[in-house]
Amino acid sequence: MSAKHAAIQGHYDPAFKAVREAFEYNFVARGEAGASVCIQDHKGRTVVDLWGGTLDDGKTAWTRDTVSIVFSCTKAATALCAHRLIEQGRLDPDAKVAKYWPEFAANGKDQTTVRDMLGHRSGVPALRKPIKSDGFLDFDYMAEQLAEESPFWDPGTAHGYHLVTFGWTVGELIRRASGKSLGEFFYDEIAGPRGLDFHIGMSPSEFSRMSKLRPFTPNPKDALSPFAAAMMADPAGLQALAFANNGGWYFDAPKSWEAEIGGAGGVSNARGLAGMFRTGLGRDALFSRARVNAMRAPVSEGDDKTLCIPTRFGEGFMLSIDNRDLLGEGNSAVLGGGAFGHVGMGGSLGFADPDAKFSFGYSMNQMGGGILLNERGQSLVDAAYNCV
Repeated sequence: MSAKHAAIQGHYDPAFKAVREAFEYNFVARGEAGASVCIQDHKGRTVVDLWGGTLDDGKTAWTRDTVSIVFSCTKAATALCAHRLIEQGRLDPDAKVAKYWPEFAANGKDQTTVRDMLGHRSGVPALRKPIKSDGFLDFDYMAEQLAEESPFWDPGTAHGYHLVTFGWTVGELIRRASGKSLGEFFYDEIAGPRGLDFHIGMSPSEFSRMSKLRPFTPNPKDALSPFAAAMMADPAGLQALAFANNGGWYFDAPKSWEAEIGGAGGVSNARGLAGMFRTGLGRDALFSRARVNAMRAPVSEGDDKTLCIPTRFGEGFMLSIDNRDLLGEGNSAVLGGGAFGHVGMGGSLGFADPDAKFSFGYSMNQMGGGILLNERGQSLVDAAYNCV
């Protein structure tokens, strides 16, 4: 797509011209199809709000209010719900999960803490038993299956990315502690009061704004990620179970958009992502500074039993991960040292950096390769840091 046809719309503060240029270059040279990028500062000003390109049909323009699946960025929304309950005194990060969800103690998981669950240390990143058809759409069923599952390691002793199960482990904690479904609690406590265009369980009345995603087409010459290599090497192993044992889930179907899939099913755009993370910034922050510091304090670092690369997580959030020298592109998400956020499969991203005093969101419909960020999202992050 040429710069002329990229049709970038929106506005930006002149101080953030480099972000505008990087966003356009993604369309010109990096295969961007439809996308949005947004940056908000600690004073509540939106200093970048841009969108451009086309929907999945390749013809219809991506508009100001276009939204799409943002995959694991949803984990951050789920984690914010947990932190809201912690701040309200209704959830204790040091308590055993069984205090709130007694059934989870089964089969060696009785010592699992809330913090373990938030830090991908609870040992259930997958299910061994085949998930029933459309099981991902049945929250009760998934929570029951995870409560019965035996851990893949002793909870608390190691970490492994809970690819989709995070949405039901942490999500069930939220439901038990609040008495509301995950999507209801998120709307009532976070999205609704802040007017965020972020949905865990989207109303059918909003479906007309959706852009489906375009699949990533790998180059046969590209090296497989360690996760993909492990998945192919052992079709019955942890990685294959975490990715493929999903009951036939297709993320871009209306019934999936409507379901409350807190690990991978959220719907938003860059403005929604940046706004969600701005809840931790500024004088009108939804969370105390102590709670924000807990969000970004490392809980899990080092070898990830699921992703097979070094990763870093706080209490529910991905921290800066720099594996570029070790593994090359697609295995890193390089943020500021004090930032916390989350990448979504294909390349979407939301994060806050309280030290640099901004929040950031990026969404797109052309999926990229790799486990974490690809060059489109990383170039926007790099440009943002160069501007602040």
